[in-house]
Amino acid sequence: MTVRAPITPDVLTVPRKESSSNGRINLLGLSWDKLFKTLVQAGTPERQARMRSRQVWQWMYHWGVRDFAAMTNLSKAYRAMLEERFVISLPEVVRRQVSADGTRKLLVRIAGGHEVETVYIPEEDRGTLCVSSQVGCTLTCSFCHTGTQKLVRNLAPDEIVGQVMLARDDLGEWPEPGIGSGETGPRLLSNVVLMGMGEPLYNFDAVRDAMKIVMDGEGIALSRRRVTLSTSGVVPEIARTATEIGCMLAVSFHATTDEVRNQLVPINRRWNIAELLDALRAYPKLSNSERITFEYVMLKGVNDSDEDARRLVKLIRGIPAKVNLIPFNAWPGAPYERSDQSRIRAFADIVHKAGYASPVRTPRGEDIMAACGQLKSDTERARKSRAEVLGEAGLA
Repeated sequence: MTVRAPITPDVLTVPRKESSSNGRINLLGLSWDKLFKTLVQAGTPERQARMRSRQVWQWMYHWGVRDFAAMTNLSKAYRAMLEERFVISLPEVVRRQVSADGTRKLLVRIAGGHEVETVYIPEEDRGTLCVSSQVGCTLTCSFCHTGTQKLVRNLAPDEIVGQVMLARDDLGEWPEPGIGSGETGPRLLSNVVLMGMGEPLYNFDAVRDAMKIVMDGEGIALSRRRVTLSTSGVVPEIARTATEIGCMLAVSFHATTDEVRNQLVPINRRWNIAELLDALRAYPKLSNSERITFEYVMLKGVNDSDEDARRLVKLIRGIPAKVNLIPFNAWPGAPYERSDQSRIRAFADIVHKAGYASPVRTPRGEDIMAACGQLKSDTERARKSRAEVLGEAGLA
């Protein structure tokens, strides 16, 4: 019997947002079944509600339309009913920054005035969106800027899928009728990674519901192989990722001994390296064609020795995998330094010769604090800044 990891008491998911004007229900983020039931409750006959929910679904997620009046395959009377009872409401972009390398960072405000960051990374063969799943994070990984921000709450499904839709808005890439979409259409945003703020497996249900919309063929229509969920090692939920979401899996590994990983990734004190690797070996979708990605941030003098590389190879032996080596992205007050390039290359060479792909990730968006491990909302940055100022003045 699988024991579900308990969620800490301060992790909350707010109720679905309603319009401040007249209490209209937000349709964004509802699953197929919930959308169907919501339309039935609004008076749509059940024999029609399947078709109507499919039509509304396609308008929202395939075409990016939020104005019911523009849903032209619905009758005027039905569109008027939708307008009266419902809204399609996305989170608000409050700041947009563009790096010299083309990386875009969106500061997104959600219900309650909280903020999360979403990052779009353009590459020659793809465009990857890094999505947040929580406001802040409970894991306190010592190399991660987000880990210095207290956890506030879980994001709801509409707030997660809303980040994807806001990014498509920003890129101007919603398809025009007749042009097409999905894998055969224009795709500036071709991949989604749940590697932003928060631990996705501590917000499993909302992440699952949002990613089902992202991967739905009549929705945003990304292939499941273009969606990757990254976990720090919430062992009891790993198998569910394969069976209930079906996306690709990445693991924030970062160390080859429990002693070091306990410091870098404190969740290791609950589920150690051996337990994590056992769960990964049993992962239902584990195969050579669907490898697990091991993420490994390179910290000077901490985890980057030849001995670490050889130990890593032994630990993951028998697991179809690749190892992404991530040069540490510094942030103000960070307690670590980035490994030297020569050291990273030597580490990568050992892993590669053992038969594992070991690409070195190119840091992106460092000039706008958008690189891996640097995400932290402006509200939290400002709060910490004020606290530091008061402390220095002896007024804290």
